Amino acid sequence: MFSPVRPPARRIAALFASVALVLAATGCGGGTGGGSATGKVTSITALDYYTDATEHSQWGKLLTACGKNVGVKVEHTSVPGASLVPKVLQRASSRTLPDLLMLDNPDLQQIAGTGALTPLDEYGIDSSGFAEGILSAGTYKGKVYGLAPTVSTVALVYNKDMLAEAGVAVPRTWDELKAAAAKLTRPGRYGMAVDANATFEGTWQFLPFLWSNGGDEKKLDTPQAAQALQLWVDLVKSGSMSKSVLNWTQADVHDQFVAGKAAMMVNGPWRIPALNQAKNLHWAVAPVPVPRAGQAPVTPLGGEVWTVPQTGSKARQEKAARVLACLNDPKNMLTLAEQYFTVPSRTAVATQYAEQVPSMAAFVKSAEGARGRTRELGVKWPKAATGIYTAIQSALTGEQTPEEALKDAQRIATGS
Repeated sequence: MFSPVRPPARRIAALFASVALVLAATGCGGGTGGGSATGKVTSITALDYYTDATEHSQWGKLLTACGKNVGVKVEHTSVPGASLVPKVLQRASSRTLPDLLMLDNPDLQQIAGTGALTPLDEYGIDSSGFAEGILSAGTYKGKVYGLAPTVSTVALVYNKDMLAEAGVAVPRTWDELKAAAAKLTRPGRYGMAVDANATFEGTWQFLPFLWSNGGDEKKLDTPQAAQALQLWVDLVKSGSMSKSVLNWTQADVHDQFVAGKAAMMVNGPWRIPALNQAKNLHWAVAPVPVPRAGQAPVTPLGGEVWTVPQTGSKARQEKAARVLACLNDPKNMLTLAEQYFTVPSRTAVATQYAEQVPSMAAFVKSAEGARGRTRELGVKWPKAATGIYTAIQSALTGEQTPEEALKDAQRIATGS
């Protein structure tokens, strides 16, 4: 869901029977093109990073169903996430790109910048009704190049029984978070858990605190950024959060929560299937706490966008675009979201989904104002992300103050 490390593959069950019904109802497809002996396009290729056997198979079935309604066979290939962008860049130079390409949304800027993708308005694809942040994640220089059927973000997951037993209200602000975490902490259990490891996952989890306080990746050595990092330092120093967060992945944070060793955690909706399977675990979700009451959290946007590469064949590109439109049909969005525990990208569909699945309501609300990580820096984002997680490590270990750590982060981000 986010580059270069995305959450584990979401488990989907009984998806494609319902998708087939949706496709039949919505009638995605039609049209002709060139490519076969008769001048008609009969097949197109699709590339993604869904290498998990189950996920690859299920996405293959979905692409096949959309392709059938468009009148083409979709030849579906998956490569490991780390090799997708290098492979795409290599194939772009040799003009052997697939007809339909999935990208993690932060990677779109780099690929679109090479001229390898085609703007979706060339095909009359409907991009109305998408939340602004979601649409901007697929936009490069004012043109929409990619659309995501569903997206994800993070929120605060809490143990309802532990909060009730301690007489703690769900924290909405940073001060309430510190007070609640302290009260919930006891031998064998921490009040709060996050992923603060030295990867882009650690940066991803810190962004809601940085952005909600007015911090900006364009300039990391600011009081707003230091205050956000100080919050995490205070939670560790007070004993409300384990020092082991420096090494935990988001999966580790989840395991700590399920084992009863953390009363609250920051995590994503992809954890819901496992949370639902945990015996005697009563949990709920709230927005990530904000600096001051009344604010709305600004969280990072996760999710993959589908794009139509420049292949030199207008007929094939037209067919690929119609498959892409089918994937992004509102009814298909809802079906996918229900199975994946993700957020439909069109606001109206997301609102309907939140009413149907209350455990997703906080994620849906947060996704409305979620921000793409490349919005400000574009292809320069990875350097800033590296600076951020390096600063987190230095500050939480006590090697530097937040201010000192973020000054170094700024130097890493700018390459100075």
